[in-house]
Amino acid sequence: MSVLCPCGSGNPYALCCRPLHLKKAVAQSPEQLMRSRYAAYVVKEIDYLVQTTHPSVRKLHAFEDIENWANSNLWDGLEIVEAYGNVVEFKAYFKQDGKSYIHHEISVFEQVDNQWYYLSGTYPKS
Repeated sequence: MSVLCPCGSGNPYALCCRPLHLKKAVAQSPEQLMRSRYAAYVVKEIDYLVQTTHPSVRKLHAFEDIENWANSNLWDGLEIVEAYGNVVEFKAYFKQDGKSYIHHEISVFEQVDNQWYYLSGTYPKS
């Protein structure tokens, strides 16, 4: 029995985000990268999260901060609200200290040498 990918695609993890995490494939779109980054938080692939952060902002996102964020939450699901061009709006559902939260972000991605990277994120106005 195969384990479904935490990214919410409905595909087995082994055929979906795992090849990206293992560097056997690269994301073909910003949405695919977003999904693979969410899955990386779930399965604690911290190196992948760092490596897929745009080099120009990578030092702003400390390895320890990313690792703490991944480890301190129980990830409950991902909803892609909208994906267009190099932008992905998403909601990541998680629990922290027994309370449920939603991380709602509009992320911007940039492609460099055929590799997509997370560049920045903003929070939509309520």
